[in-house]
Amino acid sequence: MSERSVYDTRFFIEYFYSKNLEFLKKLKEDLKRVRGKVVSVLTIHEVYRISLEKEGRDVADLRGKIICKDFKVVNVDYDVAVRSAELRSKYRIPMADSVIAATAQMHKCTLASDDPHFKQVQDIKVRWFNT
Repeated sequence: MSERSVYDTRFFIEYFYSKNLEFLKKLKEDLKRVRGKVVSVLTIHEVYRISLEKEGRDVADLRGKIICKDFKVVNVDYDVAVRSAELRSKYRIPMADSVIAATAQMHKCTLASDDPHFKQVQDIKVRWFNT
């Protein structure tokens, strides 16, 4: 089993929408290996919005509930908000990415993503997924 990981929105988009079966297999294997699966509430927001726009409310609700069941959902508290603002200011990355990076830092988790914004953020360990 692997360490705790924070999963980024892009992980879920690939997980739910990838047509590359080999890549999807890698994502599923990762989920089996990781002991502590963590997700920011902002990731749920982004996955829900994308699912809502692509497939409707029923699918968005189902995906949101699956994530909440299988992952520890972390809210944005004061400390995460402040750390996120510092990261956003320093690296000029989007707000959601700064919150997700701050969540990984504050909870001492590896970040699972292929988002290039995270490459520049120091003091986080990133596990990359490439198709």
